[in-house]
Amino acid sequence: MGRCIAIANQKGGSGKTTTARSLASALAERGRRVLLVDLDPQASLSEGCGLELHDLEPTTYQVLIGSARLADAVRPVEPGVEIAPANIHLSAAELQLVNMNRREDKLRNALKPIRDDYDFILIDCPPSFGLLTVNALSAADSVLIPMTCDYYTMLGVRLLLETVRDIQVEVNPSLTIEGLLPTRFDGRTLHAREILDRTKQALGSEIRVFDTIVRESVRFKESPITSRSILSYAGSSSGAHAYRALAEEIDRHA
Repeated sequence: MGRCIAIANQKGGSGKTTTARSLASALAERGRRVLLVDLDPQASLSEGCGLELHDLEPTTYQVLIGSARLADAVRPVEPGVEIAPANIHLSAAELQLVNMNRREDKLRNALKPIRDDYDFILIDCPPSFGLLTVNALSAADSVLIPMTCDYYTMLGVRLLLETVRDIQVEVNPSLTIEGLLPTRFDGRTLHAREILDRTKQALGSEIRVFDTIVRESVRFKESPITSRSILSYAGSSSGAHAYRALAEEIDRHA
């Protein structure tokens, strides 16, 4: 059965979408079959995979409201990687799910028929804690938390961990924390280095802080324009090497 990882952080700009796209490609390089699930109405992941969003159907919106199977929404991205895409219509799902029975289990149930088709399923969550993120955490085996190395993001991670504990108690007792991934790291600044050290000291005994550090790079902004991951766009860059290292860390603990 495929291992399902939700990539979540309530703070925008933390590198969730970049991590989903890059990690998928890095795992595929290692011979793994990967499904990306775009659960963010902004649909940056789908757009970065080269899909035309305006008339895209079916998407994860139709899947969540029960009018389409997840298998019918899946599209190829590159060898070893497929995506269940999203577009702006997904924003309506939050309202429509409210009155549905077992609304938090819609994605988990949709994934069941196809989980054996993949080694990894990576869910790109929106930067909020609404029903879309709850569905992702309900479906996931673990949650990976990208974190930019600044003070306010560090404080936000505490809130995220509390939310994960609530999900463990109320929705998904088997949910674990995959780890905390430092992203957009600028080692030239004392602030970034101090925040990383403080995070390791404060949280290192509770959760894994990945050895991999993803440094700030303009390549991450350029690669989606070409509809390619950073591994194929700039394969020798520090960003590509970082996500290959992350894939090895995650694959090793599979």
